[in-house]
Amino acid sequence: MAKGHRSQIKRIRNEQKDTRPSAKISYARVSVQKACFVLDAIRGKDVQTALGILAYNPRYASRVIEKLLKSAIANAENNNGMSVDKLYVAECYANKGPTMKRIRPRAQGRAYRIEKRMSHITIVLNER
Repeated sequence: MAKGHRSQIKRIRNEQKDTRPSAKISYARVSVQKACFVLDAIRGKDVQTALGILAYNPRYASRVIEKLLKSAIANAENNNGMSVDKLYVAECYANKGPTMKRIRPRAQGRAYRIEKRMSHITIVLNER
């Protein structure tokens, strides 16, 4: 356990906090593997290029990530006072979320399990 008074511990924890603008979506109805195909395409790109890539990407995950990227840009503009022209995608990743388990009836009274996977997607921006 950490030593020191509770307020001192909180102060130290808040100093280590990441101040870069970010956005996160929890429980997105897309699997991590499918989301990572889209995230790999925009990682390290500036935000205008990333929005262009997402607009013309046919995958379902690109619509979800496009909304998330626009939210992160708005956070950078309004909360951090950053210029949109200098922003780029510093980090983007998808973590595994819970899995919904469903049953599909099959021949001869059997039942197959269908797993509908979810993910938690995070985008972190930074200025060049």
